[in-house]
Amino acid sequence: MSNVVISGTGLFVPPHTISNDELVAAFNQYVDKFNAENAAAIDAGEVTALEHSSSEFIEKASGIKSRYVMYKDGLINPDIMHPVFPMTTEGNTPELVQMGLAAAKDAMAQAGKTAADIDMVVVSSTYRQRDFPGMSIEIQRDLGIKGSAYDMALACSSATFGLINSFTALKAGTAKCVLFVNPEFTTPGLDFKDRDSHFIFGDVATAAILELEETATSDHIFRILNTKQFTDYSDNIRCDASYTDYCFDEVPDNRYAFKQHGRKVFKELLPLVTNFITEQLDDNQLQATDLKRMWLHQANINMNNFAVKKLLGRMPTQEEAPVVLDEFANTASSGSVLAFHKFKDDFQAGDKGLICSFGAGYSIGSLLVEKVAS
Repeated sequence: MSNVVISGTGLFVPPHTISNDELVAAFNQYVDKFNAENAAAIDAGEVTALEHSSSEFIEKASGIKSRYVMYKDGLINPDIMHPVFPMTTEGNTPELVQMGLAAAKDAMAQAGKTAADIDMVVVSSTYRQRDFPGMSIEIQRDLGIKGSAYDMALACSSATFGLINSFTALKAGTAKCVLFVNPEFTTPGLDFKDRDSHFIFGDVATAAILELEETATSDHIFRILNTKQFTDYSDNIRCDASYTDYCFDEVPDNRYAFKQHGRKVFKELLPLVTNFITEQLDDNQLQATDLKRMWLHQANINMNNFAVKKLLGRMPTQEEAPVVLDEFANTASSGSVLAFHKFKDDFQAGDKGLICSFGAGYSIGSLLVEKVAS
């Protein structure tokens, strides 16, 4: 049976950045305004006063220093505190599609592929701006690709599960070349009035070309040696927004927003992750030290350091477990593919690495890859 390879990756970086200092300045102005407007209720014990945030708190808690965003002005306006952009309507291209198209074109160029070479498009993203028509079918149309396309989602494991689905289609013979697209327009899903989460997400899009090894011609070919998936239900990370919300008379203002019990996630998910990776390496007769690099989910620097330290028995170097969340923040499912895209070009033939994501669900997905000689 033919080997499946990743022959190119792509990246779209949004036009605006917001530093921690900018985000904190807006948040603290909002806090002061809220506390002043609710002073009497706060004094009476009816309302809890809000606390200031700080750049130091954000960096210590997460490792995040900045983030890229599609829309900036509303996010740093204490009277708005959310992205401001046009509503998705017929005839207008949603941001997720715009972002995905840009990343897709980048991946196609790196892999040396045209629309005529591709016969399947898989779009995997944490959020959707509309339920139908599918984002994937719009991207397929705009790129001029024939064949099939579908959307899928699994929160922060959307990217790795999407890559694995693409791999499976090629192994099954239902596709000959797959364009995988992973746009993450996350900032509308954040409550920028919440001290514990307002700093977490940034926007980005990644993409990849997967094909059979004998058809690959690029300089960036990585053979997929093994894939592994795992899910175990938890609601410690959740979003309750639904297409049914219009049916209810009273819908909470923050119902759309990402919510998590961070300490529970850290305690429960990380043992699952380290056991999962250990099992995958054991199944392939490998040790963690046999990997040149682990491109891990970019949610929190403390989580990544904990996981890799457990696997290696020591703290990792930047080369062994590169970090991009300091610049990009948590980009939901894109983090591990983003890290792979930016930190893969120094691999030599035979070097091995692991692309792994983990998050809400709980869900964990990973691909063991090996650089192929050009």
